[in-house]
Amino acid sequence: MTSPTLTRPELTAADRCDRCGAAAQVRAVLAGGGELLFCGHHAREHEAKLKELSADIQR
Repeated sequence: MTSPTLTRPELTAADRCDRCGAAAQVRAVLAGGGELLFCGHHAREHEAKLKELSADIQR
């Protein structure tokens, strides 16, 4: 028997940026398990801080 693996679904047109509501292009998975969705503009703006927090940045 194999154990199930939790995976996050691909981003769709329904996924929106948590900062401005534009279409999400990037998912940042935080070390604590939470996630943030960003448009390209806000992903670039916050990328350094997300890396500092060891977020898994998925494009």
